Amino acid sequence: MTPLSRSLSPLVKRTECLWRLGVFRSFLQGQPDRRSIPGCWKRSFRAVSCGGAGIQPLLKPPEAKQSTASLSSSSSSEGPEDTDKLWSVYKETKRQTEVISTSSVDPDTIFANNEMSLRDIEIYGFDYDYTLAFYSSHLHTLIFNIARDILINNHRYPEGLRKYEYIPDFAVRGLHYDVQKRGLHPVPDEEVIAMYEGSHVPLEIMSDFYGKSTHGHTMKQFMDIFSLPEMTLLSCVNDFFMRHNIDYEPVHLYKDVKEAIRDVHVKGIMYRAVEADIGKYICYGEQSHAVLKKLSAHGKKMFLITNSPFDFVDRGMTYIVGKDWRDLFDVVIVQADKPSFFNDRRKPFRRVTDKGVLLWDRIHRLEKGQIYKQGNLYEFLRLTGWRGSRVLYFGDHIYSDLADLTLKHGWRTGAIIPELRKEIKIMNTPQYVHMMTWLQALTVLIEQMQVHRDPATQAVVEEWIKEREAMKPLTKDIFNAQFGSLFRTYHNPTYFSRRLSRFADIYMASISCMLNYDLQHTFFPRRTPLQHEAPFWPEQSSSGFGISSSSLAPQDQDRV
Repeated sequence: MTPLSRSLSPLVKRTECLWRLGVFRSFLQGQPDRRSIPGCWKRSFRAVSCGGAGIQPLLKPPEAKQSTASLSSSSSSEGPEDTDKLWSVYKETKRQTEVISTSSVDPDTIFANNEMSLRDIEIYGFDYDYTLAFYSSHLHTLIFNIARDILINNHRYPEGLRKYEYIPDFAVRGLHYDVQKRGLHPVPDEEVIAMYEGSHVPLEIMSDFYGKSTHGHTMKQFMDIFSLPEMTLLSCVNDFFMRHNIDYEPVHLYKDVKEAIRDVHVKGIMYRAVEADIGKYICYGEQSHAVLKKLSAHGKKMFLITNSPFDFVDRGMTYIVGKDWRDLFDVVIVQADKPSFFNDRRKPFRRVTDKGVLLWDRIHRLEKGQIYKQGNLYEFLRLTGWRGSRVLYFGDHIYSDLADLTLKHGWRTGAIIPELRKEIKIMNTPQYVHMMTWLQALTVLIEQMQVHRDPATQAVVEEWIKEREAMKPLTKDIFNAQFGSLFRTYHNPTYFSRRLSRFADIYMASISCMLNYDLQHTFFPRRTPLQHEAPFWPEQSSSGFGISSSSLAPQDQDRV
């Protein structure tokens, strides 16, 4: 067999794997008793099962064997005949990827990073903002406009900034902002290499554990959903200064914008605006209410720990649940000052009356129906005894809500990622599926053919490489034209995604996803092969589920 023949053989094997996967899918569709699957299992199965007519083979096995035979008998000379074969494989592979059926992921699925059973959970805890209370896009516009006006009125920034308006789809969470070097623009690879003297940003200048630019760290990571208007405002001011050739100090700009955004929250401007027109800003309240009622009906303990003030939470929860919302919670803590709440032992709890008056008596127990301010988790654990893996806490901020609970206190954690629903819907589109399928297939072709050094083959491979490089930006732009996906940059997980997998046992688009599962359900993480591992599944896809009894050797079955 010639070198070219040997290189094409792995491609044939891959198509045979896809063919087996298609056979298994056809087998599932032919099962007469499939309707008898319980509702909860069908719901979970739907998230990982292939849709449509199933995945079809790139090349049918008989044709694949024929291709192998013809290539094996070919001459060892490498020239136009061999390049014709390369382009023939290229065209056939591309044709077949265009007819592969899409695999659909249910946006209401709960995804697992670690195995976790709801059977073991006795106590459920919640953050408030973007966990129980979901906000419309009007809130970010409000924050942006108020902070922009604070810059102009209080910090004497140019009046021309009033022409800038909030752009809802401009920024994504998880971005790092270099406080000292430049504004919030995508940084080309060449500039990163020149600026940081290598392809990796040194750890000593990255943000601290909580994403802040403190203790010598010159970068700030924006992890909070509330930070989206802050990032947009930073970009707008940078843009205005650069367009008008105004010399400015980037550190001063960052601090001024940060202070303006903080004032919107700390001075109560945002809270008063939301309370005045709560129906405009809070959405999906009935779904959060349904989750709380479900947990309560099953006798689960529940608590609320939020950084927001009582009046704001009370107004929102009354809108979501009703005036008796406190009856659902065993403990309610406001203005907790997370993440310090999870680490600082010095702050005691303080009781708050319905009118916001702070009482001075020592707290000996946390009572249902009462409101408490500040405090710390160590005192919370002492007073409640709610420790370890029987507690599941939900929050939207990976650092402030989840990191310490995972690393120090042994609670189970659930991340609420609202952006997940939009990204899954994009990934389910035929455009995205076809693009990614062809990109992966093209990468395999390049990987297999790059060993050939004759000019003719190299010229073909170079054409493929150019096509691949042209496609890569499209895989990011389809999610966000400026910064791409929240979860992946090209083939690598983002920093946000890595932190999510480390600090969250499960994650979902909204707390309402809990309605799709009974409270005995066990979540299992998908086993994806590491780079040095052979895949046990036939060509694993992001949501593919298919394996026949013949696809695994007996000795492999206990390793999956």
